[in-house]
Amino acid sequence: MAGGESGKGLYDHLYRRFFEQRDTHDGYSFQQAPGGSAPTPAVTFSEKLRWWTWDRWQRRKKILAERDRLQREILQIQKSGSSS
Repeated sequence: MAGGESGKGLYDHLYRRFFEQRDTHDGYSFQQAPGGSAPTPAVTFSEKLRWWTWDRWQRRKKILAERDRLQREILQIQKSGSSS
């Protein structure tokens, strides 16, 4: 139990802040991610997803294509950044 007693754990400061604010805080703040400059990527579809949907393969294909496009974009940024 040496790691738990030392107070030097990875998340100890978050737990300490949580317990200090437990009487006044409203809600759960551990999963609030810091805001960034880039929006979260999203893929939109013309129809709402249902459990019986027949076009699952088309949706999957579209999501994978978007993922690949974003990966190529990131690699292009890395290549252009290293040559500068």
